[in-house]
Amino acid sequence: MTPHPPPLPSSPHPAAPWVPPSETEQRLHEAALRGDVEAQIRALAEAQLFVGAPRAEVDADPDTVWWRPQQVGNGLVVRPLLTRGMLPPWHPDWVFHGVTLRWAAEFPWRDPRVLLAVNGGMPGEVLLPATPEHRAWWLRCYAEKEQGADNRFIALRHGPLHGPLAFGLACGAHLAFVNGVPWNEVGTAYLGYTDELGTLRDAWGVTDPAGWRGELDALLDGRNSPAEPDFVLRVREELCARRGALPSPDEWRETAAGHAQDLGAHPTAVRHIEELVRRVLRYEARFRADALLPPDGRVRRTVAYDYGRAVNVARWGLSARFCAPPEADQAIVHAGALARAAYGSWEEYSAGYALGRVLRFDGEEYGRYHEQNVAAHRTLTEHAGSPWRNLPWR
Repeated sequence: MTPHPPPLPSSPHPAAPWVPPSETEQRLHEAALRGDVEAQIRALAEAQLFVGAPRAEVDADPDTVWWRPQQVGNGLVVRPLLTRGMLPPWHPDWVFHGVTLRWAAEFPWRDPRVLLAVNGGMPGEVLLPATPEHRAWWLRCYAEKEQGADNRFIALRHGPLHGPLAFGLACGAHLAFVNGVPWNEVGTAYLGYTDELGTLRDAWGVTDPAGWRGELDALLDGRNSPAEPDFVLRVREELCARRGALPSPDEWRETAAGHAQDLGAHPTAVRHIEELVRRVLRYEARFRADALLPPDGRVRRTVAYDYGRAVNVARWGLSARFCAPPEADQAIVHAGALARAAYGSWEEYSAGYALGRVLRFDGEEYGRYHEQNVAAHRTLTEHAGSPWRNLPWR
């Protein structure tokens, strides 16, 4: 039987003033109070929008978004959308497609009397005519939206802000920032149900709950990333501890290569270790130039990259309905505890995450991966609302 849509969030104290869940809902609410339709459309152009659907229907036809009109009060017929902050609680059988205002504008609206309803029946709701002329206006506003809107800091005011769950979520904030999703959400959707299914399938080879759990456990155990980066970094730390000073690049490289030989590594692997030391040194120099590291800073471990991804894989698994909220929460809290034990500060953690990521994917191009790391690090260390500014490491 097709499940009914879950109820929208509501305040347990109806008399209390409504607090917009995020900046998007606040902008829409303020625009509604002013009667400023253009401001509403511009807010929607930058917003994440969602269409709800029964999970069984989506699983049967994942390439189709059935956006059905609904009749509401006063005989109006609308096509409903929700902003992220107004999504209902997680439900195993009710999922959401992530869409945009452009998608809504290009949808085949056959009846010009049907309206667009965003957050219908809630404070700050938006009701817009959807004639071809109006939809052309939506498209113009979407085309003019701020470039790079997906690289931005977003938080939910009703999401976790304190405690172990918030700390764990903050350890996944790099990817949340890059993907343009709230850092502090464990709920109904990440980007969208089919998006998460596709990401887990194509990037991780995961198609079921057991596969998802296996990848998550590998990340939490620090087994997903190659072992060589932490091997060479550990050699440097051991030299520092033994001699009370930072080893020279040659000493570090030769010692790491010697340790690899002693462990029976093939000559090709030994040469790889030597080149890896050189790569780490070059990346660290670039990190210092870009303020990812202080002038005399260095990276001690790269396992942060696994822990940060574990947080997001937990969120993706929840969105893909491969787990229920308690399992995702537990994994995120565990990732945060592991990160706290491995590093001494948010800045140290961030540099470790960044090095693990670029060593895996950047190839010393200092391109998209490095630029995203720098943007996330700067925002998360400087933004007044960032969890890194408000959650103590110890």
